[in-house]
Amino acid sequence: MAGQRIAARAAACAAVTVLTVTAGAAARADDFASLPAQQIADRSRDALLGVRSLHLRAQGDLGKGREAMTVDLSLDRDGNCAGSVDLGGDKGAVRIVKRGDAVWVRPDADFWKNQVPVGGTTFDSVLAGRYLKGEASDSRLRPVVDVCDLDTFRELVSANADRAGGTLTKGTVTTVGGVRTVPVTRDARGQRVTAYVDTHGAHHPVRLTVRGDGADAAVDFSGFDEPVPTATPAADDTVDVSALLGRTPAPS
Repeated sequence: MAGQRIAARAAACAAVTVLTVTAGAAARADDFASLPAQQIADRSRDALLGVRSLHLRAQGDLGKGREAMTVDLSLDRDGNCAGSVDLGGDKGAVRIVKRGDAVWVRPDADFWKNQVPVGGTTFDSVLAGRYLKGEASDSRLRPVVDVCDLDTFRELVSANADRAGGTLTKGTVTTVGGVRTVPVTRDARGQRVTAYVDTHGAHHPVRLTVRGDGADAAVDFSGFDEPVPTATPAADDTVDVSALLGRTPAPS
């Protein structure tokens, strides 16, 4: 359904901001900050690819005609996920929960009105604030399933690592959210993307910013290797997707 596809695109946009920074294997903090920009970018990418779970929050306008939006998700390699996608303005928002083979989505009234113009208000009335529940194998929920899988995110990072191009430079050490980081910036194709890399531990990127070519956005990473919240909506707070949309899944 349209809601899941929009949620998928939003989360993918957040992921893509990583790809233009990282390109291409731990030292003390001071030693790490003194490394060349390319080595810092490489280690940051490898650290991101190595996590079992993470939390990402992306905010802003990613350009190319996209609306400013917010993606706030915790996800892991087992396909578990919890969070939300806000399309910005009055375009609506969707809560997403995935646990094992079960998926729950809760679009708000603005989402049904704007993203599902034919029948959306009726769906909203029937749901009455409840979650729409389905199985991960349901083709109508496939975009949400893909978004909620950290392996999908990792594949995007890995597949695009050699396409960055541009000029890579290193900035001076700065603090981001209480974390000591070293910024690495890539200028390419009219955009400037900066990764703020933790000088300690595994050297994860803790923030990425993208500016230029109509974009003005930031992605914050946290919760590395921490469990995704396990709470799921109660049975009386859900409506089966087939009961609302019909028994036959949409073609895959």
